[in-house]
Amino acid sequence: MSSNLVKGTAILTIGLFLSKALGLLYLIPFYAIVGEDNIVLYQYAYVPYNIALAIAISGAPLAISKYVSKYNALGDYATGRKLLKSGMLIMTITGIASFLALYFLAEPIAHLVHRSDDQTFNVADVTTVIRWVSYALLAVPIMSVIRGYLQGNQKMEPTAVSQLVEQIVRIIVVLAGAYIVVNFMGDSPKTAINFAVFAAFIGALASLVVLYKYWVKYKPEFDYLIENSPPANDISLLEMYKEVITYTLPFVFVGVINPLYQFVDMLTFNEAMKSIGLAKVSDTYLGMLNLLTHKFVMIPVMVATGFSMALIPVITNFYTKKDQQGITRSLDQTYQIMLYLTIPMVIGLMVLSDEFYQFLYSKSDVGATILASYAPVAILFGLYTVTAAILQGIDKHKWIVFTSLIGLLFKLMLNIPLIKMFETNGAIIATAIGYTLAVAMNITVIKKTLHYKSEMVVRRIILIVLLNLVMLVSVVITLKGLRAISPVESKTQAFLYILICATFGAGIYGYLSLKLGLAQKLFGSRITRFTKKFGL
Repeated sequence: MSSNLVKGTAILTIGLFLSKALGLLYLIPFYAIVGEDNIVLYQYAYVPYNIALAIAISGAPLAISKYVSKYNALGDYATGRKLLKSGMLIMTITGIASFLALYFLAEPIAHLVHRSDDQTFNVADVTTVIRWVSYALLAVPIMSVIRGYLQGNQKMEPTAVSQLVEQIVRIIVVLAGAYIVVNFMGDSPKTAINFAVFAAFIGALASLVVLYKYWVKYKPEFDYLIENSPPANDISLLEMYKEVITYTLPFVFVGVINPLYQFVDMLTFNEAMKSIGLAKVSDTYLGMLNLLTHKFVMIPVMVATGFSMALIPVITNFYTKKDQQGITRSLDQTYQIMLYLTIPMVIGLMVLSDEFYQFLYSKSDVGATILASYAPVAILFGLYTVTAAILQGIDKHKWIVFTSLIGLLFKLMLNIPLIKMFETNGAIIATAIGYTLAVAMNITVIKKTLHYKSEMVVRRIILIVLLNLVMLVSVVITLKGLRAISPVESKTQAFLYILICATFGAGIYGYLSLKLGLAQKLFGSRITRFTKKFGL
């Protein structure tokens, strides 16, 4: 069972990573098809959709998985099946309610977004695209129940495969549909984007087909376990969902907070830009901020938090046992690995912002500047995710809600005045302030609750920063040398410069980390065995 679980977890992790990677890469051809001026319409649909989706299902797979796993461990397989049957009905209702809410709120949201006739898109354009994406809410909540039930039965493969299939089908429909609409039908990019957002519904249907096939495969095994287990516990549906909701709520809030920050930008950015005479470019700049560069910024977050989140169950275990030494060691390792992985990627995005933007999209001084300014916020995104997860592990759920709301409140208060002062950078500064407050409060609660204090981790973080400064200088010198030889003129050349600088920077960072013993201390015996082979 243990080896199967490890294998399943590995498959799930790989599937999630591939799904996220595809979510970034498909933007390259899609951007080329619809153009820079039109792609913000895609973002106008997905920000409210992501909020509705997070409220409808965020945390549901994990909560259901935890519930099913708990009762399966007691030999009560029938209770998990009972949750599946009722959950399918409830999530169907939730999906329909979410769809109707987003569909009919589309026009009011569009009025909030459209602040000037000088903008690229009118109220009808924004309303239509939000309504097209809302159909996906009819299918996605049902998926979450099935995935949760299968995961609770230690079947991780269906979730990984269905997510990957969902993403692949969605991307194929997005790209093929947009290309046909624009190049063969001769229609406008607006129509292509409407079709592209509807692809979320088609991808969800494909995922449901995959999950159904897995259900048919595993159902005989599940039926056998139910038939040979004691009768189900006498648990009412009210008690059942009270427990499930207790598991779910913290994950809902963590899942929805980033889309809420983007929603604040979506509602306030155009108004603020209009007030300083920049209404004509506000749609384009908002698309650069909330979609094109945001995808970049989430790469360091995904890698770093994915690595460090594996340590969270260990912290929970030590907290339960009141093992102070184990708590300190685990938190030290979490913070160090998080920053060790995130900071160099952030520096890379900042220094190579022109090359990255030109390679994936097109040459744009404005887009590259936004990316360079936005990249450091990835560190705050990662720290928020990690600290919130630690608070979940030690049952401080109310603090997650409180600190997150404080950060969001400051974002809301500061966004318009800062945008008026600094344009797009103002929105980035407001986001950074909101997340800084939330992270600082989370860390304070963690320190007081766990009596955590470590001078060693402060010294290590200083060392990590110094190593990154050395890497930064070397990459800047390398890039300036390359640009002096030949300025970047094409996507191929931009990619080549990224490859050369990234390889050189990573080589220096890795060598110094190994030479000073930092990598060995963070990643353990496998790194040590590797360094001995090369005499480091």
